[in-house]
Formats: sequence, structure tokens, C-alpha cells
Amino acid sequence: MINQGIVNVSYIIATILFILALGGLSNQETARRGNWYGIIGMAIALIATVFGEVTANYDKLIVALLVGGSVGLLLARRVQMTQMPELVAILHSLVGVAAVAVGFANFMDPGRLAHYAGIELTIHDIETYIGVLIGAVTFSGSVIAFGKLSGRISGNPMILPARHWLNLMLLLGAIYYGYEFVQQSAAGGGLNPLIIMTVLALLFGIHMVMAIGGADMPVVVSMLNSYSGWAASATGFMLGNDLLIVTGALVGSSGAILSYIMCRAMNRKFLAVIAGGFGTESGAAAKGGGEDQGEVVPVEALETAGMLAGAKEVMIIPGYGMAVAQAQHTVFEITRTLREKGVNVRFGIHPVAGRMPGHMNVLLAEAKVPYDIVYEMDEINEDFPDVDVSVVIGANDIVNPSAQTDPESPIAGMPVLECWKGTTSIVLKRSMATGYAGVQNPLFFLDNTRMLFGDAKATLDEVLKAL
Repeated sequence: MINQGIVNVSYIIATILFILALGGLSNQETARRGNWYGIIGMAIALIATVFGEVTANYDKLIVALLVGGSVGLLLARRVQMTQMPELVAILHSLVGVAAVAVGFANFMDPGRLAHYAGIELTIHDIETYIGVLIGAVTFSGSVIAFGKLSGRISGNPMILPARHWLNLMLLLGAIYYGYEFVQQSAAGGGLNPLIIMTVLALLFGIHMVMAIGGADMPVVVSMLNSYSGWAASATGFMLGNDLLIVTGALVGSSGAILSYIMCRAMNRKFLAVIAGGFGTESGAAAKGGGEDQGEVVPVEALETAGMLAGAKEVMIIPGYGMAVAQAQHTVFEITRTLREKGVNVRFGIHPVAGRMPGHMNVLLAEAKVPYDIVYEMDEINEDFPDVDVSVVIGANDIVNPSAQTDPESPIAGMPVLECWKGTTSIVLKRSMATGYAGVQNPLFFLDNTRMLFGDAKATLDEVLKAL
């Protein structure tokens, strides 16, 4: 075994690396370095724990590491970039179920009552209870989020009668059984209240995410990320592991901050997100979801290429449709071709474009699009009056003018990319179907908008060939 002093120093080094990883991930240019900080930090933490804390059952541990590592490598190689949101969601569920499993194993440890007594036992039981509670909510909520993101579950919100009262009853039930758990634990019992609470927490996680509309899924992903962090931190308190406490707190707090940023970008209330009460407030279809608002003006790939080649300022706005079509590499080739012709090409990224925070940034980075021409919405929204051509690739809600003009719209007040203020907007879509929020987009019917129908990669390949 490694000396405990070396273990503590290793934990401090790992903590510093995790903090540096978060700092690196805050910027595209330093994201790769941030990833490496995180990888090295986790490797140090894992080695220090295995050889410094574990005293027996090394054979089982090695088998678990080999199985888990093999599954992780297999997923990393096979999962497409378009499947990253659902992969992240299902990984959050693994954190949740791990917290639940550790909580039950810790509670059923025969030596538990010999190590703790009095107030120490009460505190330990509360730590165990909270860890299982947050873990169960994270697990079931993440599974439902995975189902919605992968299309296995409808993205429409499931609105039950008196749903807020139902959430309140589940919360009060969790508090009551927490009291019962602590009282019975001191007498050698407590398993039944813990099981009942776990079932209630699982139901709460399911109901919370099922009640959320598809347009709010980016917030769900970041919020579940926060939940998984707090579950890990609670597990750290349960096990007396300082590194797990700090790491969980880093993930939990950064996830909460990211959720707040996402809410602000979507004009949602942060407290409503925590309560699971955000998204469409009723099961009715969004107003204007399928209304015909006029005639659209279609355009062909050859004409699109001519407009791009004749422009001085081009803004590309990617959305989830670009991810589905896997068109990011073609987009990069078009960008490079236009820049060689002297056209100033920039990218405008909405904070919630795609199905998870940073989804579009990752796709563009994979395609080797230069970081210095990729801008956040707040950085470039004022520039649209000077843009000759805006190319909207598979985006809908994030370029919808009704967010500013229709106070009854489900996305009313949501900040959007104001591409309609430019000279021409070219929108790439397969059809006139509405976006994730179920709202029709007036942008498609404006006089300065052209619709390029078809698969984004196929049509962009034609544009690239024409260029």
C-alpha cells in the first residue's frame, strides 16, 4: 500500500488538475489541454485510491476496471458525434446508480454500527440518505433524458394533473422517510425507509424529466450534470473521501452555473428548472405550430453557391440538423474555399444550439474549423445588418423572430440570432417541419429568405462542387 501522506498529496495534485481542466474547458483554444488535465488528474486519483485505500479484493477490482475500461473504449470508438448528447445523459445515469449502490452497500456494512455511534451515526446516516436520494433522481432522470434525446421517448412534455402538487408530495415523502430512516438506523433497522425513499426518488426523476419539453433538453443535460456531481460529493462524505467530495462539488457547482447560463439563454427561470417545472406549461400544441404563414422562396445549390461567392460577409449558423446530416466537414471545405476567394466567413453559435451545451462547438472543432472565426451569439448579433448572406444549417428555434415579436409564443423572450436583419438568409432544411419547440418560424416566409431543401450534407456537397 502507498503511504497515506503520498495518497493525500496525490489527491491535492488531482484536485488542482481538475480545477485546471475546468478552466481549460471554458475556452475552445484551451479545451484539448483541459481534457488532458482532467485525464491525468483522474489517472492520479485512481492509482492513489487503488494502491492507497483498497486493502483487499484486488481480483474483483481489476475485473471491474477491465470491464468498465473496455466498455468506455468501445463507446468512444463507436459513438457518432450526433449521439454525444444521449451518451452524456446515459453516463450521468451511471454516476447516479453508482451513488445508490454505494449508499446501500455502505448502509448494510456489518461494521457500520461499530464505527459510528450517537451524533456521528446520525450524521453518517444523513450523508448516506442524501447520497442515495440524489443518485436515484439522477439515475432515473438521466435514463428518461437519454430516451428523449435518442428519440426512444417522445420529446413532448408529459403534463400530469396537479403535477406540482405531486412533486411536493414526493419531496415531503422523502423528508418523512429520511426521519424514519435515521430513527430506525440507530436501532439496527432502517432498510425499509431507505428502499421506499429510493422508489420515490426514482419516480421523481422520471416525472421531472418527462414533464420537460424537448426544446429545453440542453438545460436538462447541464442540470443532470450538476445532479451527478452532487451525488458524487454526497458519496464522498459517506465514504470519508476528500477527493470525491471536492470533485463532486466541482462538477455540481459548474453544472449548476452552466444550467443558469442555459436558462438565461432560453429565457427560463433557474428555480423552475430545479423544480422540474419548466418547458411547455400544457400539453397543447404550441401556437402557430403548423400554420401556413405565406409562400417560401426555394433556391437551388448552384444559385446558393453564386450568392456565397459574390458576398463579402457570410455568417454560418449551425443547428442540430447539421449534426444529424454530419455535414460539418463539408461546411469546413466551403468555409476554406470562400476564405480563399476573399470572403469573410464567420460562425454564429447560439448557447443552446443542438441537444447539449457546446454541441456545435465540438462538431466544428472536429471538422478543424478555426477557433478564431467561431463566435458566441452575444459577440456577433449586432453584426447581422452588415452580413450579406447568412446560412442557417438545420437550425429553427434559435433563429425564430417570433421569440421577439409574439409574446404568446413558447419561446417568447428567448434571445435568438437575428439573421433576418442581414441582406439574405439561406435556410437548409429537409422540410417545413417545426423545430424542437413545435413552433413555426416566420423567418422562412420573409422576402429576404431562401429555402434550400434536402439533406444538408448532400445539398452542401453540391454547393461546394459549384464553388
